[in-house]
Amino acid sequence: MHRFLSFIICCTVFLAGMPTLSGQSCRFDFGSAEAADGYVAVTAASLYSEALGYGFEPGSAVTDVVRKKGTALTRDFVTSAEPFRFSVKLPEGNYKVTLTLGDPQGTSRTTVKSEVRRLMLESVQTGKGEVKTVSFNVNVRTPQLSKGNAIKLNSRELDYATGQVKTLTWDDKLTLQFHDSLPAVCALEIEPAAEDVVTVFIIGDSTVTDQPSGGTWGQYLPRWFDGRVVVSNHAESGMTIKGFRFGRRWDKIMESARPGDYLLIQLGTNDEKSKGHDPMWDAEDHAGDWVRTHSDPEKDYVWGLATMALEAKRHGMIPVIVSPMTKIDRRTATSTELMTPYGVNARRGAELGECAYIDLWGMSREIVTVLGQDALAAYSDGTHTDNYGAYLFSLCIVKGIRENGLGLQEFLLPDTPFFNPAAPVPALKDFTCPVEPRRAPQRTEVRTGGQTEFGPL
Repeated sequence: MHRFLSFIICCTVFLAGMPTLSGQSCRFDFGSAEAADGYVAVTAASLYSEALGYGFEPGSAVTDVVRKKGTALTRDFVTSAEPFRFSVKLPEGNYKVTLTLGDPQGTSRTTVKSEVRRLMLESVQTGKGEVKTVSFNVNVRTPQLSKGNAIKLNSRELDYATGQVKTLTWDDKLTLQFHDSLPAVCALEIEPAAEDVVTVFIIGDSTVTDQPSGGTWGQYLPRWFDGRVVVSNHAESGMTIKGFRFGRRWDKIMESARPGDYLLIQLGTNDEKSKGHDPMWDAEDHAGDWVRTHSDPEKDYVWGLATMALEAKRHGMIPVIVSPMTKIDRRTATSTELMTPYGVNARRGAELGECAYIDLWGMSREIVTVLGQDALAAYSDGTHTDNYGAYLFSLCIVKGIRENGLGLQEFLLPDTPFFNPAAPVPALKDFTCPVEPRRAPQRTEVRTGGQTEFGPL
């Protein structure tokens, strides 16, 4: 009830005096024709502002299209040849998003992502004159904790000089991104998600987090679930088992989780580091010293994973430990042994924590071997996946969910394939999931002792 009231208050404030609040939802009619009853008219000129509380984000080159056919809601829509983003100011919570897509006089193809490029809908196609209504759930959150504290955000997430949040992950709005060959967005409706929706929380590092370019399995996982699930990806670059706790990110999840929710835990990529400084943190912040967050693979790492699993179970959650994916040598397109101690011991953590285990380390090594030179396209560097690898590894997680007999498998979409790492499908040549034009990653620069260090996103 509290979440619902917050939602209503927010909508009432930023849309005061406009015919936009209908029962429990905020509704937007895209295009330059007159808006349908109960909907706010949104044209290509509607840019986001704090005062307005909704609109297209800067850089969105959107075009209004009006047709002679269709209803008041579907006769007009917006489109673009480039990815474009639309935001709505909302309080923290889970939301159901319903989109009306299609062209009443033509065909369309639309891919939808939320927040920082979380894949929600893959290539929704409509035939000539066809309009489809599709729905999914999204998670919106802020860094605040209920006791007046807040998550310790790093330099990728927060501008320390101004105190302003830099990422869509932690801001006070929901952002949707649309793109594909022929996107056609007619309408948008946002309402609180059902009370019984199952939240899948993710803990991880840069190999799982919502990346601004490339991709991770954490970003692609929402693609496979229906409207009874919402994925809340709390993974962040530079994270370790110990770092996730002292940064109060663990507290955020424990405050938000409800009995029956799931917790996927994949750490290890940074736990093995014992020298130097985490480039996600300012040089003066000693919390970023790797020696403080290093976990021995056979001791701290195993116990850390098991402790997380046991504590999650005390909160009524269903924990799943995921072993870290393999790293590759880009000169030979083969797996390295850098993650072997952590890949092997993640299973021990699951055994001690008496929880489900997904062997992503083993499956990723098998995939890299089978792909051969195509493995270079699955990774953006020796550590992080690109979009193709992220897509395949998200299917590895789905495979693990099925093999463990987890209740989550009941919520998989009908088109979710049964994946075999020994014969990964799609092959690179058949990978058609739309991705945005490549842009240079924004790398964090930290000066320490006269040297400049660059860290992975």
